[in-house]
Amino acid sequence: MFIRNAWYIAAWANEVTGKPLARRILNEPIVLFRDKTGKAAALVDRCCHRAVPLSLGQVTEEGLQCGYHGLTFDCSGQCVSVPGQDKIPQKARVRNYLLVEKDEFLWIWMGEAEKADTSKIIDYPYHNDYKKWPHKHGLYHVKCNYMLLVDNLMDLTHIGYIHGKTIGGSPMTHVKAEMETIPTDTGLKFTRWMPNSVPPPTYAKAVPFKGNVDRWQEFEYIAPTSIIQWSGAIDAGKGARENRDQPGFSLRLYHGLTPETETTTLYFWSTANGYRQDEPEATELLYQEIGKAFMEDKEIVEAQQQRMTELGESMLVDTISDRTRVHMRRTVDRLLKEEGQLNQAA
Repeated sequence: MFIRNAWYIAAWANEVTGKPLARRILNEPIVLFRDKTGKAAALVDRCCHRAVPLSLGQVTEEGLQCGYHGLTFDCSGQCVSVPGQDKIPQKARVRNYLLVEKDEFLWIWMGEAEKADTSKIIDYPYHNDYKKWPHKHGLYHVKCNYMLLVDNLMDLTHIGYIHGKTIGGSPMTHVKAEMETIPTDTGLKFTRWMPNSVPPPTYAKAVPFKGNVDRWQEFEYIAPTSIIQWSGAIDAGKGARENRDQPGFSLRLYHGLTPETETTTLYFWSTANGYRQDEPEATELLYQEIGKAFMEDKEIVEAQQQRMTELGESMLVDTISDRTRVHMRRTVDRLLKEEGQLNQAA
């Protein structure tokens, strides 16, 4: 089940050009393109003539032209040209989806058009501040349900076990982290404090610490599929709780988990360098390091999905570290109930 009345990331803005881009979102085939004015649009990826994917066509002066018989559609999905005839059939149109370009993302609305509210699109100003937060972004195709990736980011005790060579550290450092959690209407915020801990490999490569560090991990889950992260460390004993803007290691991460199907996810992510902002090589190294960590997660959650598909979830148990994950799941269930989907499934 998917929450339909919500904004999802359809693409990075620079992915969509004058060439059609095929994408599947909430198990619906979508084609993204820019017309000759540069406006981005999203249509159902199916021509209304003979059902050929429009992503196999090309962008012309008039719009997106089907590659089979040449029917052309504008950004609203209206057919504007039929080769060989002047009159265009009234029903010659395809569904279009509301698409908004903001903060380097293209956001798509998959639900009821009259309920779309652009003010609900997440603000992420760090993508617009290359001076203070130079960044790079990526996209992974992950073979698991998107909720497993959200679960993964809600229970960070896994970091010491999976990410020992990158962002991890001692497993017990993460298990014993001090947690501060604040529920919100759209999810929750939590901060984890790890004082006097050994800096993990990724941090040590980036900043010459004097010894142990005081670490923090600040996360906000915004239902259904966005997680905003601010993590960092400064030399131990320098008051990280009071002033995290002191010199040290600092990064911001955006996790955008767009469901492709019930068992596959489009993982949009960006990482921003908050410590050596004038050094492009530092931003590149951070991007590479975080990419390695995400590939470690990818291996785990894809194996997890395989076992869940094979054996189900009925025998799984929760532990104390699942508190934020359980709250997140309840938030998603509430939104599904508001759309009537859980009742329909029952």
